[in-house]
Amino acid sequence: MSDAAPIDLAAAPAPFVRWIERYLAHRVGTRGGSEHTQRAYRADLLELAVTLGAIGVDEPERTTPRHLRRYLAALDERGLARTSIQRKLSSVRGFYRHLVREGALEVHPATGLRSARRGRPLPSGLSEGEIESLLFAPDVSTPSGRRDRALLEVMYSAGTRAAETVGLERLDVDFEQMLVRVLGKGRKERLAPLGSHAVRALAAYLDDPERPRPLPGHESAVFLNSRGGRLTTRSLQRIVSGLALRAGIRRHATPHTLRHSFATHLLDRGADLRSVQELLGHAHLVTTQIYTHVSNEHLREAYERAHPRAH
Repeated sequence: MSDAAPIDLAAAPAPFVRWIERYLAHRVGTRGGSEHTQRAYRADLLELAVTLGAIGVDEPERTTPRHLRRYLAALDERGLARTSIQRKLSSVRGFYRHLVREGALEVHPATGLRSARRGRPLPSGLSEGEIESLLFAPDVSTPSGRRDRALLEVMYSAGTRAAETVGLERLDVDFEQMLVRVLGKGRKERLAPLGSHAVRALAAYLDDPERPRPLPGHESAVFLNSRGGRLTTRSLQRIVSGLALRAGIRRHATPHTLRHSFATHLLDRGADLRSVQELLGHAHLVTTQIYTHVSNEHLREAYERAHPRAH
């Protein structure tokens, strides 16, 4: 959805509407402002009222910080531009400041309310069904297809970055322990587990009699191009993008899309954040938290449905 997504402002609860009109009248009397600005404030606040009314908050005096976090989550889910969200939050803060001044509320419920930081946009993860389609997209009747199947299985199984994937050496793979040693950022090493599907695909590729003969200096590389040189990150990008199209995935897909999917699917299925941090090779937990967006929404919905004192 976008800023143009229709919202029935007429559905705003009457107590909210009365307070909104009183606030706007006060605002005109103390600050002035153009008719366009007043319309924008009215629309923002009526949208707030509709959103909160939908979850049972039909009077502004009943608003809590949790309710406003729900409102902010709804704005984020609609995919609004950061500037639009900031403008709406400004309207909301001014409205509740007025309620506090008027004695309708003792505590400002929007204190500390922040929109999600958008300096680092999240990569678009794939669903488990889309991942399944992507993994079976390579034509395994060809040498390059068998390589590509192994590439996808390793990236999704171990959550490796593009550079980590193409940098794998044959000695880094421990088939018996089902582990791969990864050289990450800052040349920091970590051990990443491989699932049985990845182990089988990788073993089949390395034992493939049609696998290209490595060029001098590339004998230890796991993944080779058709000429026998080590695969590059740029080639890996092209491979993933092309296979996504073949799989019918219309969204832009990159190697990092598989890494993001790896992390979110683990979290969706109950893995703890600290373990996912280790698997991804993040030095700081805060870096891993960008991968929890989808999972946190699932948890919030489950909590709201199930907890006896959630409302």
